[in-house]
Amino acid sequence: MGDLVGRTSRLMGAVLGVAALTVSLAACGGDSLEKSKDAGAGSGGAGGKDGGKGTLVVGAAAFTESKVLAELYAQALGAAGYDASVTTVKNRELYEPSLEKGEIDIVPEYAATLAEFLNAKTNGPKAPEEKPVASGDPAATTAALKKLAEPRGLKVLAVGEAVDQNAFAVSAEFARKNKLKTLSDLGAAKLKVKIAAGDECAIRPFCAPGLKKTYGIDVTGVDPRGVGTPQAKQAVKDGVDQMVLTTTTDATVDSFGLVFLDDDKKLQNADNVLPVVHAKDAGSPEIAAALDKVTAVLTTADLAELNRKVDAERAKPEDVAKAYLEAKGLLKK
Repeated sequence: MGDLVGRTSRLMGAVLGVAALTVSLAACGGDSLEKSKDAGAGSGGAGGKDGGKGTLVVGAAAFTESKVLAELYAQALGAAGYDASVTTVKNRELYEPSLEKGEIDIVPEYAATLAEFLNAKTNGPKAPEEKPVASGDPAATTAALKKLAEPRGLKVLAVGEAVDQNAFAVSAEFARKNKLKTLSDLGAAKLKVKIAAGDECAIRPFCAPGLKKTYGIDVTGVDPRGVGTPQAKQAVKDGVDQMVLTTTTDATVDSFGLVFLDDDKKLQNADNVLPVVHAKDAGSPEIAAALDKVTAVLTTADLAELNRKVDAERAKPEDVAKAYLEAKGLLKK
């Protein structure tokens, strides 16, 4: 769930329960909807300055990745002739009701996280744990999400390849020495593993208990250095710990000499990125077509690099989004 400077709160949410992938749910900070209706005015202006097809508000949660995704959507819609702006809303508890009311037209979302959020909202707070609807299968998870979203007046658009979910990394040297490419390899190697993570990792089903149950990994303990923090990754680099919990869109793993181990048995839920829109106000095929173009090209590696540029290089989300869309031929230079 999942960044180091701007998404720490989301990362911490990533390890929470079956809702774990409450990822962006935990994001905090940012302006209220009422205060920031014009926060991103002009973001989607490229190609749509006259707003001939109407005005659209794209909501972003208050962490880097969500802001980048919102800018990608707004600018793609601008190129398609819409007057689209971005507004930052603190978290899902606030922006999801606003989306249902049509105060926001579009939000970038994560399939599994939103599915379990709506599962809890529809079927009670214990539903994600007792009767989860999300899984490691993006298609099945998206289908479950649609069933929960549509009665609320929401339309779920096409799901993409880009995914932001829990991920585990080890040092490249440790992986080479023990011939590790997957979490199954690590389990089969019968190595003792201490994980650098949030302290919740010890009890959460997507972390230590899941690694033991699904992969047979001998987890000897959790070093509470936080999820994906520089300190956690440094501990693995130094050999103090053997593995770190971070996310798939963490662009700094390389710089610490670490490599991801593939979640080959799909322990983690499918938190693939997709747009969700207010069906009445933004459910047109034209809007879907503009957003689908972004979804079709965006990869997990792309998203990690866009996050890195904002968090490490201090670039603005609107600028990295513009450059990316131009590079992909989705925006005229």
